[in-house]
Parts: sequence; C-alpha cells; structure tokens
Amino acid sequence: MTASPLSLEITSSRQFPEWLAEQRVSLAFTTYQTGKLFLIGLQSGDRLSLFERTFNRAMGLYATDRSLYLSSLFQLWRFENALEPGQDYQGYDRLYVPQVGYTTGDLDIHDIALDAENRIIFVNTLFGCLAAVSETHSFVPLWQPPFLSKLAAEDRCHLNGLAMDAGQPRYVTAVSQSDVADGWRDRRHNGGVVVDVPANQAIVTGLSMPHSPRCYRDKLWLLNSGTGYFGSVDLQQGTFEPMTFCPGYLRGLAFWGDYAIVGISRPRGNKTFSGLALDGNLKAKDAEARSGLLVIDLRSGDIVHWLRAEGIVEELYDVAVLPGVRRPMAIGFVSDEIRRVITVG
Repeated sequence: MTASPLSLEITSSRQFPEWLAEQRVSLAFTTYQTGKLFLIGLQSGDRLSLFERTFNRAMGLYATDRSLYLSSLFQLWRFENALEPGQDYQGYDRLYVPQVGYTTGDLDIHDIALDAENRIIFVNTLFGCLAAVSETHSFVPLWQPPFLSKLAAEDRCHLNGLAMDAGQPRYVTAVSQSDVADGWRDRRHNGGVVVDVPANQAIVTGLSMPHSPRCYRDKLWLLNSGTGYFGSVDLQQGTFEPMTFCPGYLRGLAFWGDYAIVGISRPRGNKTFSGLALDGNLKAKDAEARSGLLVIDLRSGDIVHWLRAEGIVEELYDVAVLPGVRRPMAIGFVSDEIRRVITVG
C-alpha cells in the first residue's frame, strides 16, 4: 500500500529486523527535505522501532560511542546519551539529549566528523571549504580546494562530502571545480571530483554529483550519485570502480562489518536532479527511484536488506550506525521532556 503524500509508511525486507538484531546495531538517518532525524531500532519481539524528531533541514550526521552530531538549517548540535549501561527509559536503551549547540548561520552544512582532537569538522558548502566550529564566530575556515580563488558565500563548486583517515580530513567530494557563483549546476553530469586534502589536488574527475566519501578497510568508497552507483576509488588509476547500482539518488554512507549502509532518495522534479545518467539507468533496469536505506554486502556487492520510506519522506541525506544500541530515542525541544531529563556529571 502506498502512503499518502502527507503520511509516512516505513517497510523493510523480511530479514532486516533480524539483521539489526544479529549485528547488534541501530541506525540513524536524516531527511533534510522534511527536516527529520530518524532512529531505527528494535522493540520487543524484534519488531522495528521508529523514532523521529524534527530539526529544520537536518543533514550531516556523525556518531561516536555515546554522542550524536547533527547539522540543521543554522545550527550544529551535539547529543549525549543520558543512560548508563543497563539503564532503560520508557523501553529505550539509548536516550540522546541535545547538550551543546553551535549557531553557525545558514552555511548549508553537509558532512560532519570529529578529528583526532575531538574537534568538530564540517563541510561548509556555502563557502566551499572545510571548517571548524567556533565559540565566538559562525565558523573557522580550515581548508579550501585549490580551484577556488577566494572564500566567498557563493556555493561555487558544491563541496559536500568528507572522508576522514586517522583522525584527519583526507578526501572531499565536490560536484564541480567551478570558480563562479552557483557554477556547479552547469557541471552536474560529469564535473564531479574527489580532492586529496593533504596533497591539495583533484585525484578523480568525471564523476556525476559525487557524495559521501568514506575511508574503510584501506579503501576510499563513495556514491556517484548522478549515476546511482555505489563503489570505490582506484587511487592508483584515479578512477571510480562501481560495485552496486542502487535505485535512487544516493546520499549517506556508513559501514559496519562486511556491510555498507546507503541512503537513497527520489530525485526532486527540478532541473538540478533531472537529466542525469540515473534516469537512463533506472529506465534500463525497468525500475523506479525509491527513498530509504539499502544494506550492501561488500563481499558480493548484493543488496541484502532494505528499508523503504514512502509518503512524506522523499530525500535522505546522511546515515550513521549506532553500535551496541537496540532501541534509541532522542529528546526534542517542543515537549516538556527536555525539562525533566536531568543528568549529574
């Protein structure tokens, strides 16, 4: 049954709940078009648990053992788990409380991460740079691609993805190497690049709107979003090696064990997302674009589990794995709950 545009229906493959139980993980993902943070876990009887909170333009997501970091329209939040091991809150074993917030202004923050010094690093897409949070300013610029001639609030290349390696920024993705305001929109088909941050040079070109670069098991993985393919980068040849076609516009990538968890979206009906190779690839496979999560077995490249979101949710941005968590929830700002949950350090 298809959900109405104003409702939400979550369905999954038959073995998806069992996979969560076997792997002892929960998942988190953001949907910036509807401004939601979703937490997926298990309730009694290994039935799916779905918990949501509203954050305007929720996008970048990063998880540690006890913390969860989230970027929104003009703020970046750090959530802390308020429960000790073995504790329970209304049937949930993880309770994320928004503990620290940074007001950044509308920087169009995409990927976020922590470096080796636990400093919050994020992709400042509006200015086309990597940045750190500040106690006194909107951001502190750290690095910008060599093809940008100045730091300007013009979203010239649509810098979006960040891969960390050994606690330091290693690779970034951008939709283009454009050096004019909003220039990336003219290079959506094949202007995408991967840039080596320490070397300060583009190492892969010819991509279509790449997102979510991640270093995992001595490989650089990414989503060639404009084509619908998940794959890895051959760093010696400087080429993208596709592994799995995914029916949707790709954003959001996390890893756990032998699996990759990928976010897929239904492309918006406008020029930005139309006319890409993804359209032809879907048609060739007699498929429609979907929104939700895919679990890909890295050993075979097969999509072994899926979660599908229909109705109000059409676009995902990021996904994170929550290890050792069975059923997570988060405190929001609207209800009185945030007044009553108090922890003592």
